[in-house]
Amino acid sequence: MNIYAVKAIYMFEMARMWRTLMQSIATPAISTSLYFIVFGAAIGSRMEEIGGVPYGAFIVPGLMMLSILTESISNAAFGIYMPRFSGTIYEVLSAPVSPGEIVLGYVGAATTKSLILALVILATARLFVPFEIVHPLAMAGFLVLTALTFSLFGFVIGIWADGWEKLQIVPMMIIMPLTFLGGTFYSIDMLPPFWRTVALFNPVVYLVSGFRWSFYGVADVHIGVSLAMTFAFLGLCLAVIYVIFRTGYRLKT
Repeated sequence: MNIYAVKAIYMFEMARMWRTLMQSIATPAISTSLYFIVFGAAIGSRMEEIGGVPYGAFIVPGLMMLSILTESISNAAFGIYMPRFSGTIYEVLSAPVSPGEIVLGYVGAATTKSLILALVILATARLFVPFEIVHPLAMAGFLVLTALTFSLFGFVIGIWADGWEKLQIVPMMIIMPLTFLGGTFYSIDMLPPFWRTVALFNPVVYLVSGFRWSFYGVADVHIGVSLAMTFAFLGLCLAVIYVIFRTGYRLKT
């Protein structure tokens, strides 16, 4: 493995994050803080407990997942789209760097950014609502797995997009609505039977449910099913990336 190439790509992407710290970390952290103030502190004190968990604490995993999904996709998509837009992607492709090393550099940086943001949001949430983490190791593992999976998904979007506006279509028009409807602010057990069945077709339900289980030991879907769905999506993203580099789709043309 060309460690120097992976390190160069990784450090370049991380340096861009530090140059745009307000946009990369501060803005999503402030936005999430507003959710905690409104739904956690203001409304949460007047809501009943859900599954034995106070409402303010109940929404913490869902809000973290909302930020992780959107930022993982955005960071990875922008990271690979920018060299395509500027034409420097040809220098990377002509260098002695394998496709796996390219993916490792870009996706590794996007995953790291998402994990840093997740820790900032977790610390911020502690200022507004008290909560506990029943399974800290499972929480950390699920956090890394989710950030990695959706960074790979963002990498695919960055290659698919042929314009700046397409970089925001999936995070803003698809992922965010699915997250809001995936149990971020409620348990799907509260829904009528028909709509609960419909909600199970939302893949974000399994992510939010599994992540909430690592916090409080309660979940809408069995943790095994949540992990299986996450690994299935991870495998799908890897397969798509393999096909992209195999065919040169929007990389060599």
